[in-house]
Amino acid sequence: MEQADPMASWPTGRLLSTAARLVEHRWIQTLERVGLTHAGLVVLHLLDAGPLSQTELAARAKVETQTMSRTLDRLEREGYVERERHPQDGRRHVITRTPAGRAAWESARTLEADLFPTLSDQSAIRQTLLEIIRASSAGRWEP
Repeated sequence: MEQADPMASWPTGRLLSTAARLVEHRWIQTLERVGLTHAGLVVLHLLDAGPLSQTELAARAKVETQTMSRTLDRLEREGYVERERHPQDGRRHVITRTPAGRAAWESARTLEADLFPTLSDQSAIRQTLLEIIRASSAGRWEP
């Protein structure tokens, strides 16, 4: 006799939390092989549109400026980004992606498709995740 899947009775929050942890662990392991962290990958993705300030990167990544500073320090040590003084405001820095950063981004950008199976209705799952994130972060981040 086949047993029912015990996870089928788990509350949605537990399913989401478990899925998030498992995905994060897999991401971390895979990104380490290409010399990146998840935060670093986010930065390299955001810089695809061109140079940004640390403050702009933090806002777009939905993290604190200090958190972004640590991520940028590591990316700079790895040679993936450069910080230059802002031409109009010497107190600010502009962050640009280096050729090595572009190469790291290019090697990592297909990891999601390589790591995770094709989901039956990826569009619906993405929409649901966006709804959960928006509802859970209400008042936490600027729009």
